[in-house]
Amino acid sequence: MLYGLFELPVWGYVLVTLGLTHVTIVSVTIYLHRHQAHRGMDLHPAIAHFFRFWLWLTTGMVTSEWVAVHRKHHAKVETGDDPHSPQVLGLNEVLWRGTELYKAAVKDPEIVAAYAHGTPNDWIERHVYRPYSYWGLGLMLLIDLLCFGVVGLTIWAVQMLWIPFWAAGVVNGVGHALGYRNFEPPDASTNIIPLGILIGGEELHNNHHAFPSSAKFASKPWEFDIGWMYIRLLQHLRLARVKRVAPHPAIRDKAEVDMETAAAVVRARMHVLAIYARQVLLPTLREELQRADASCRRLLKRGRRALLREQSLLDRRAEARLENALAQSQRLKTVYQFRLRLQRLWGSSNLSHETLLTGLREWCAQAELSGIQALQEFARGLRGFTVVHPALR
Repeated sequence: MLYGLFELPVWGYVLVTLGLTHVTIVSVTIYLHRHQAHRGMDLHPAIAHFFRFWLWLTTGMVTSEWVAVHRKHHAKVETGDDPHSPQVLGLNEVLWRGTELYKAAVKDPEIVAAYAHGTPNDWIERHVYRPYSYWGLGLMLLIDLLCFGVVGLTIWAVQMLWIPFWAAGVVNGVGHALGYRNFEPPDASTNIIPLGILIGGEELHNNHHAFPSSAKFASKPWEFDIGWMYIRLLQHLRLARVKRVAPHPAIRDKAEVDMETAAAVVRARMHVLAIYARQVLLPTLREELQRADASCRRLLKRGRRALLREQSLLDRRAEARLENALAQSQRLKTVYQFRLRLQRLWGSSNLSHETLLTGLREWCAQAELSGIQALQEFARGLRGFTVVHPALR
């Protein structure tokens, strides 16, 4: 029929479509991502099942398959085994063929077996959602046609394209290629924009890769994660329980590095590196720029981006710019080498608490003897580094 149960103006149909797709985005980011894949929060069974049912209607995705692919992405990020890396496959491939990459990955039963532990395996999952994953899409089409008539077909088509484009394409593609970075994890993840509204907070992808198990994606005061807003609302209604959020760094007055400090440095190492860049690398670079002549200033400026970047992500051109910049300043070379040494402390495969504690004490002692004021002040602060755990209730 031409008209459905509801006749709306054009803007009304637009609002309905945006509302329906937003519920789908919220289901993905809260249920699939933060609850199921990373266990950063728990959901009341009724809310969890609503999200699971809604995803069956609007995406046809199976929880265990989505979770498995996403966990493998984190475990093998930007390697040949990453199911959807723009660094390996190219941005256009992931942006426009993200769904095909997801489908190709879930065809491998070993991925689901290895990475889908803890996902739902109840009666309705085994007998409805998993074997008849596309029946939900057909039911959603009938509902849209019944409610909105012929226009419902357009609404349904937008619903079907929403997750493949925004989640599988934009987040997995653009979120590893374009944007800004608050932290320097060993991958190319970026925050697409600071306002996480359209994709439910998934826009803050660099923050997520820095602290994967955190239920909250926003890190800076100017960033907004609408998914976190909904989680807080569900908390207030006793329908959700947050288990983990990213730690906040703090400095206490301590005379020496102790085991508490060492544990905090490892747990919040992304914060440590960000603070080091802000308090040591950038001030030292600014000082060297003021001292340098015109030709040296040009080389120092060209190496700025590479200086702050995670070393493993530098291509040959960036490495050359970094080498040229460091060659202009022994002070800058020193603080950069101290950063690499700090990273190696927690990057060792045979790391023990005692080894870490000893190494961190030696690092601080040598940094304080460096004669570089910014590095000395950072080392003194690092002795009392700790993390504050935000209230989860």
